[in-house]
Amino acid sequence: MLSNELNETVTRVGRGTPAGELLRRYWLPIAAEADLTAEKPIKKVRVLGEDLVLYRDGQGRIGLLEEQCCHRSASLFYGFVEEDGLRCPYHGWKFDCSGRCIEQPFEPADSPIKDEARQRAYSVQVADGVVFAYLGPAPAPILPRWDVLGRRDGVHKLFVLPVLNCNWLQVMENSVDPTHTYYLHAHTFAVKKGKPDRGAYYYRPIEKVGFEIVKEENWCGVRKQRFYGGERGENEFGHPVIFPNMLLSPQREHLVMHMRLPVDDTHTLIFRHQFTPNETGKDEPQPKIVPVQYDASFRNEAGEYHLDSFASQDAMAWETQGAITDRSRETLGVSDGGVVLLRKLLREQIKVVQDGKDPHGVLRDPAKSAPIKIDVSEGQARMAREMAQT
Repeated sequence: MLSNELNETVTRVGRGTPAGELLRRYWLPIAAEADLTAEKPIKKVRVLGEDLVLYRDGQGRIGLLEEQCCHRSASLFYGFVEEDGLRCPYHGWKFDCSGRCIEQPFEPADSPIKDEARQRAYSVQVADGVVFAYLGPAPAPILPRWDVLGRRDGVHKLFVLPVLNCNWLQVMENSVDPTHTYYLHAHTFAVKKGKPDRGAYYYRPIEKVGFEIVKEENWCGVRKQRFYGGERGENEFGHPVIFPNMLLSPQREHLVMHMRLPVDDTHTLIFRHQFTPNETGKDEPQPKIVPVQYDASFRNEAGEYHLDSFASQDAMAWETQGAITDRSRETLGVSDGGVVLLRKLLREQIKVVQDGKDPHGVLRDPAKSAPIKIDVSEGQARMAREMAQT
């Protein structure tokens, strides 16, 4: 369990909070590139408790600015996206992607306040359909080149889930919990459908679990393993939480990066980037922008979790813990070893930032930014092939 004080330390994400300052040292997923269309090239986003606007100007450049104008605090979301910037709808001040004020109607041409007026702006980059932002101190680190995002020997698709009404850490702790899959997923499907078809991989006796903190040169995290018994025994190689906010998971024939955005203290948004390798291993043509799909609600018409999908089952488990769960009342067991290690890693890296250093996984050396390949268990893909042949 954690004391209330320590729970506050690891959950709160606002500017100046320990976890918030840690998270601001990493590139965070904030939107789907496909959301910025020619018809509507602007979008509201909320990141780590900050209200921002994301836009693509007429030259194709993407900017991320504080939503309230630095002039008289009107919302820039209702502004005008122009060739070289975003114009405020209130008085027409215009800002470029760096936040610099480039035009001030009704002010003297030689007015010094044009140079003084700056909109808070953050760095953005796009990787295979996902817009990432960096909200930390300059200079921004290198955006990690995850192998799954950069592959061309298959099909990429992006899914965006409904906003979760819970703190980000509840979602991340689930990712280092290897035993929840038996009851929450496999058994739920079996009870609801009469057979565990969708959760068949997880409907096997778990004889043992294992956990380790992994610290590679260009990423760190926690790897969990399940050791299955029974007729379809398997010793998983495992799949990791990539610190601080991602999970790389094999899901049937797909490789999926679950990217979690702490929207604020009590809301979390998940981007699920799915890559499906082809059978030839050869590169194939890719769309200009990766298509995005917005998942359906976690709940039914009565407002209850329908539990017909992995996402709804997970949402039930996460949200019903409370907006920020009270970890002082929990009782952890041996199977919760991954949760303990993740909290240890989180506290350790918070201390690194407080000491004025880069936390692990923040890349500054271009030589370390080569495609980052992380091996994962292959059992799900193998079982998917076997089921397709029956």
